[in-house]
Formats: sequence, C-alpha cells, structure tokens
Amino acid sequence: MRIRKLLLLTVVLTLLGGTAIFADTVSQKVKIIFNKQEMDDDGTLIDGKAYVGVRSLGDVVQGIVAWDDSAKKVTIYKPNVHMFLMTGNKPFGSVAKGKVSFRVFAQIDNLQTSISGFKVTIADPYGDETWIDGRTDKDGDFPSDKDNFWFTSADTSYEFKYSGKYTVRFWMKPSDNSPMQVVSEKTIISK
Repeated sequence: MRIRKLLLLTVVLTLLGGTAIFADTVSQKVKIIFNKQEMDDDGTLIDGKAYVGVRSLGDVVQGIVAWDDSAKKVTIYKPNVHMFLMTGNKPFGSVAKGKVSFRVFAQIDNLQTSISGFKVTIADPYGDETWIDGRTDKDGDFPSDKDNFWFTSADTSYEFKYSGKYTVRFWMKPSDNSPMQVVSEKTIISK
C-alpha cells in the first residue's frame, strides 16, 4: 500500500513538473517597443501572437483606459490633446537654464468619455514633477462641453535648474474614480 502511494505521488509530481516546463515553452516573454519607448511590462508570446496588458498599452498610447466590470469590457479613449508653450507672445520648446515665466495652451477634442478633472505638470530631467494648473468638475470654469475645449494655464514661473529634457504632461481623470492618466506630453530642452 505504501509503495502504491509513493508511486502515485511520483507520477503526479512528474506530471506537474512536465506541465510547468511545457507551459513555459508555450508562452514566452517579449519586449514591446512603441515609438522607440520600451513598455514597462513585457508582453507574452502565445501561439505566435503577442499579448500585452491593456493598462500598459493605454499608458504608451496616452489614452484613457476604462474598465466596465459588469460587461467585462475594457475601452481605451484617445482624445486629441495639442499643447504649446508660450513665454510672452512667443512659443518655445527650448530655454536657457534659469527662471522662466510661461503659459501652457491646450486644445482638446474628440474626448469620447466623461472626465472629472485634468491637470498640467512639468517634470525635470530627474523625474521630479511640479503641478502647473488644473481643474475639477467642482470648479466653475470646468468645461461643460467635454468633447471639445480649450485650456490656458495661469502664468507659471519655473526654474529650469538642469540641462536636459523637461516634460510637460496633460493628465485627465475619468469620471469612474480611476486615477489621473497622461493623455499628452510636450518636451522642453534646457541648455
């Protein structure tokens, strides 16, 4: 009886180990690169098809990812958000190191979902992020026509301390209590 149990246990463990090895050879990790930007999460190659996480895909295409649990459905909304930066009456994309006063202009269209807020931030070359301006649906000047609106930030005085790339980001918060998600970026070069 004891030998039978030992033999059965050996067969079960052998099958489990073989299944794990087979599963590992069936699915392989793959790197996903979009516009020369490597995604944080690796994709998985199964039966010759690459699969990637929806949240990672939404982040890299700068879209709003919405999950409907009752329908078991994921939707990615990609609004058109065009930003440009002005110092005085002149647009700019590069600056000398030092303090600069500027505004961010954003034109938003094709927004196909409700949002409860948005913000604009700037990150230095080391990733330290600073809030520039934003609105929530509780503000009186929150855009009521969310499909198409313009936004002009308040004048911002910001010190470009380092040489390198600074990133201005436009974030949106979906109405479903999801976190803020980046929907557009603009780069400023500081020399």
